[in-house]
Amino acid sequence: MRLPVRLALTLALVPTLSFALLPARADAEERPSQRYYELPKGDYPHDVAVGPAGEVWYAGQRLGIAGRLDPETGAIERIPLGQGSSPHGVIVGPDGAPWFTDGGQNAIVRVDPATKAVKVWPLPPERMPYVNLNTAAFDGKGRIWFTGQNGVYGRLDPKTGDMRVWDAPKGRGPYGITGTPRGDIWFVSLAGSYLAQVDLESGAATVHEPPTRNQGARRVWSDSKGRLWISEWNSGHVSVYDPAAASWKTWRLPGDKPRTYAVWVDPDDGVWLTDWGANAVLRFDPKTERFESFPSDRPGANVRQLLGRKGEAWIAESGTDRVRVIRYDAK
Repeated sequence: MRLPVRLALTLALVPTLSFALLPARADAEERPSQRYYELPKGDYPHDVAVGPAGEVWYAGQRLGIAGRLDPETGAIERIPLGQGSSPHGVIVGPDGAPWFTDGGQNAIVRVDPATKAVKVWPLPPERMPYVNLNTAAFDGKGRIWFTGQNGVYGRLDPKTGDMRVWDAPKGRGPYGITGTPRGDIWFVSLAGSYLAQVDLESGAATVHEPPTRNQGARRVWSDSKGRLWISEWNSGHVSVYDPAAASWKTWRLPGDKPRTYAVWVDPDDGVWLTDWGANAVLRFDPKTERFESFPSDRPGANVRQLLGRKGEAWIAESGTDRVRVIRYDAK
């Protein structure tokens, strides 16, 4: 049964670098601990995010739900998001609430973490019925920015309800998006294979071309210095762009056929990635330029996104209907 919702109307290029995989440490006491949480079958967790109290939210794409996991007890609460809902992305906003990009409703959706009330902001009528909403990030002024893979990006001011949507450079493809410590917004295009910065007021997008052509820039995340780390689906690389130096650096993931999907930078500036080719989560140390691998214990994990907090990397295994956590030694 669906619960009712309230509807609220440039460039210094460097060669690609390739480094050997650092084996995961064998010492059980030193190795990061891991745990898997089984979800109800069919929940299909696409994205995952951690709330301020340690609760874990996931986007149950196929059933149109917001899932809430209590890591201590393993209890799961499932909140319907509305008729036709199909959430793709979830992030926790500065208000501590989970925010979803909902492709099924063509809307931005917020769940109140206390009351579980659902609020929906549909895209403007001229952008209906479907832009294939993907991911979201907040800027420094508390506005949420989002991407639509059908060729758009947009901005919602939750305080006023004002929503703007722009056509993306090169048409189809906008996918990952991130905010920087300064509050700037950058996004990447999977089909367009570029990185772009948006002007927070005019909405204009400035394209920055990665050094590898047709690399399939899928997701992007800022580190503490404002550098943009990019997962490259087609090339199997991870790249970083430093806006201050206007420079790029690129590494190929280990293995024969890496397919880099997700990227998240932890508070210690460790770079976490998911590799569909290896069915694994990787942690890349920018200082040593080495990878550490954490394969899933089941085939076909299909990790589309990971996100976490200091000492914890949370992972959505859409292919196994599970949420996974890797607890590591934080600096």
